[in-house]
Amino acid sequence: MNKITLSALLAATLVSASDFNYEVTPVAGYVWNSTANETNLVNGGAMGGVENHAVYGVELQANDLSLFDIKPELSLLYGRDTVNQSAVNTNGEYTGVLTSMINGVYEVNTGTAFTPFAKAGAGYEWYTNTHRQSYDGPVLDAGMGLKTELTKHIALKLEGLYMYKMNNNGVNGSNGEVHNVTALAGLTFNFDEKAAPIVAAAVAAPVIAAVVAEAPKPKAPVVAAPVVAPKPAPVAVAPIDSDKDGVFDPSDKCPATPSGFKVDADGCPVKATLHLNFATNSNKVDAEGTAKVAAFSAFMKESPAYKASIVGHTDSTASDKYNQTLSEKRAAMVKDMLVKDGVTADRLTSAGKGESAPVASNKTKAGRAENRRIEVELSH
Repeated sequence: MNKITLSALLAATLVSASDFNYEVTPVAGYVWNSTANETNLVNGGAMGGVENHAVYGVELQANDLSLFDIKPELSLLYGRDTVNQSAVNTNGEYTGVLTSMINGVYEVNTGTAFTPFAKAGAGYEWYTNTHRQSYDGPVLDAGMGLKTELTKHIALKLEGLYMYKMNNNGVNGSNGEVHNVTALAGLTFNFDEKAAPIVAAAVAAPVIAAVVAEAPKPKAPVVAAPVVAPKPAPVAVAPIDSDKDGVFDPSDKCPATPSGFKVDADGCPVKATLHLNFATNSNKVDAEGTAKVAAFSAFMKESPAYKASIVGHTDSTASDKYNQTLSEKRAAMVKDMLVKDGVTADRLTSAGKGESAPVASNKTKAGRAENRRIEVELSH
């Protein structure tokens, strides 16, 4: 939406009752008369003893004739009721009261659908039928109210008025005063929308701004855009395995593992053990032990950086000298098996410790069986 259209819509939304030249408000209400309770008085009291009564009328307001924001209003109200019969012996005849007033109205623009107002003025009141013409006289009034916009052309109007009247035909020839309080309600109808110049003044600035803002600019000379070479696509960087153990550095918990070691999933060297048990006074390896030797041999070939020291042990059932020799034979037997299976001899050493390093008690059969064993120590 351009600025011109926006300005026009804004101007349209600002139309209110004050944007019409004339207002006509049919009203109805009720009058509380200060002389209503004057009874048993000659001529019906100070002002004839008129009872409280309903009124009907119309109010005409000219918005185009305002002076200092005060707008003129012509108001006509009419009501009737019976006078005090005991006072004037009217036999129930009606008394008509016609009040005309010219007021100045000041409205407060709240920018909403609600418009408070105050009014004051003067007028003249006529009594008809049962009262003498000398009861007629001038009236002063003042009041306030509220208009609530219902549509663009219609508003609800509520107001309260105080009316004061002085008359020279009061009781016993004295001056008589009447104090009336009137409540009115009606619907205000707005006519003759004001001419466009007022709206145009509000729109003029945005329209001019829009024209200036949207004026075509002189064309700049065409300059060939410099050719910019496309940026090369990022080169994928291959993962790095610094120690070349098959585990990339981001996942390698042992990033400096020397070559020649079999590593686990974390990149750390895998260690293996070889634990064999022998029969009493024997260096022969049984089937179960042979399988263990083969598995250890495979490990040694996968980790060529490792060296293995094979150590034999015995229980204490023979002499120390005999047990020392038996432990050395057991170690030499395992070393020979590994060499025959492909492990180079220079990576292997063998030794015996006899009965000097038991792992269990030699006083029990099970303990002695544990002590007849081969253990391997790895190094690199």
